[in-house]
Amino acid sequence: MSMLRFPEGRALDFVGLGRLCIDLNANEIHRPMEETLTFTKYVGGSPANITIALARLGARAGFIGRVSNDQFGRFITRYLHEENINVDNVIVDDTGSVTGLAFTEIKSPTDCSILMYRDNVADLKLEPADVSEEYIRQARSLLISGTALAKSPSREAVFVALAYARKHGVVTIFDIDYRPYTWVNKAEIAVYCTMVAENCDVVLGGREEFDLLESSEGPQRQDDDETARKWLDHQARIVVVKRGGDGSIVYSRGGERVEGAVFPANVVKTFGAGDSFAGAFIYGLMQGWSLDRCQQYGSASASIVVSSHSCSDAMPTLDQIRDRIDRFVRSGT
Repeated sequence: MSMLRFPEGRALDFVGLGRLCIDLNANEIHRPMEETLTFTKYVGGSPANITIALARLGARAGFIGRVSNDQFGRFITRYLHEENINVDNVIVDDTGSVTGLAFTEIKSPTDCSILMYRDNVADLKLEPADVSEEYIRQARSLLISGTALAKSPSREAVFVALAYARKHGVVTIFDIDYRPYTWVNKAEIAVYCTMVAENCDVVLGGREEFDLLESSEGPQRQDDDETARKWLDHQARIVVVKRGGDGSIVYSRGGERVEGAVFPANVVKTFGAGDSFAGAFIYGLMQGWSLDRCQQYGSASASIVVSSHSCSDAMPTLDQIRDRIDRFVRSGT
């Protein structure tokens, strides 16, 4: 058991907060961006992807964020609605902002990159007054994305949401989700992400992301055990260190240390692996599963998404994950 207690009797299982964007994935793969001619549009942004993953798995999901008052903003809102995600706290921004864009370059299964356009984006216009205390009170869990901390007023909105969540016993999950485009410098990242990580029940991040948060503490040790101890000494009950193709390590305040492997996959691109892992892992925590079972579902989900062209569209259902696990158990593939 994970030692996390999700409150019962709430209208929503899960609420994401932060980036609602557009992914434009290259159709001509295995070539550089300079030679790419066409792209396919998908809803994107890590917290959006994780929320979609939870909804596909059957969770009652909602979102707190701002979208631009244009075709892209309406596309995102409609997509969330069609995925049965509550959009009552998704606000249309009327300040002239735009939707953040992420162009992806897929040069090989292991050589992928993202070109982001993040100036004047609607998601960072989220204001403290946008965050409804009643909306959060109705939730069992709240996911905060680190990118929402990159600028004001979104930064302050995060702290308001976190305070409401603590007040009403909502389980808080922090995904570091480091994107360099909108931060002023690395010191700023360490300050604000640390302030949130210290006050969340679950902290997820890659090794490099944890290194950023620990950068003010002297020479980098890059020690997963030390990292887990640091955050478990604060509010965290679960710490997840994601290691990409090397799997993940999950730590609990109860002393568990569980290493998870990756599933074999016909990799198209690496984008979305972390988001799909997080979605299925969090779903498992909410069911009260063991940590190794949560990891297994997360890894199976990631193998499905990295084998697909999209991230959000490829988020699997529970049956698809179970089928993937069964195939691996039967044949090792």
